[in-house]
Amino acid sequence: MRSRDSMKVVLGAGAASLLLTACGGAGGRPELPPAAFVASKEGPGEEYVIGPLDQLQIFVWRNPELTADVQVRPDGRITVPLVTDMPAVGKTPTMLADDLKLALGEYIKDPIVSVIVKNFAGTFSQQVRIVGATEKPASIPYRANMTLLDAMIAVGGLNQFAAGNRARLVRFDKNTGKQKEYAVKLGSLLKNGDSRANVRLEPGDVIIIPQSMF
Repeated sequence: MRSRDSMKVVLGAGAASLLLTACGGAGGRPELPPAAFVASKEGPGEEYVIGPLDQLQIFVWRNPELTADVQVRPDGRITVPLVTDMPAVGKTPTMLADDLKLALGEYIKDPIVSVIVKNFAGTFSQQVRIVGATEKPASIPYRANMTLLDAMIAVGGLNQFAAGNRARLVRFDKNTGKQKEYAVKLGSLLKNGDSRANVRLEPGDVIIIPQSMF
C-alpha cells in the first residue's frame, strides 16, 4: 500500500513539474518564441519618431539661407531660421516637415521642406534598455529586426556575476496598456549558443539581468 502511495506522490510531483515547465520560464514568466540569428527577410520597422538630442537637417528647396542642421533640445523643440521653438519630439520627420512648411508659408510662397535625421537617439519608447549585471548597461536605439543577441553584443555581454538564465524582459503591451514580463535565457544564448534563447525585440523593451547569489 505504501509503495502505491509513494508512486502516486512521485507521479503527481512529476506532472506538476511538467505543468510548470509548460506554463513558462523562470518565476512562472512566459517565454517568447525564438528568432533566427539572421532574419531570412529584412523588413522595415515602425516609422521613426524624433526624440530629444536627435540631429536633424532641415532642407528648404531653393532657400539655402533657411536650410540648417539642428539638434533637438532636451525640451523637445528646435529653432530654425524664421521659426523658433517648434515642437519636434514625438513627430515623424514627415510630420515635422509639414509643420515647418506651414510655419514658413507665412514668409515664403509654397515652401518645400524636407527633414532628414542625421544622428538619432529616438524617444524612450523607441529605445531598448539593458540594465543589471552586464558589462556596460545602456539605452540603445531600436532598429528594425533587432534581436536579443544584437542588444547583448551592443552592451558587451554579461559580466562575471550575472545570473543570465534568470533575466527578464519587460514589454509594454499597447493593446492592454499594461507591462508584461517574459523570461529570457541569456546564459543559454551567450554561453551555450542556444538559438532557441534568441528572441525578437520590440521598441521600448527593457532587459533586466540579476546578479547571481553566489
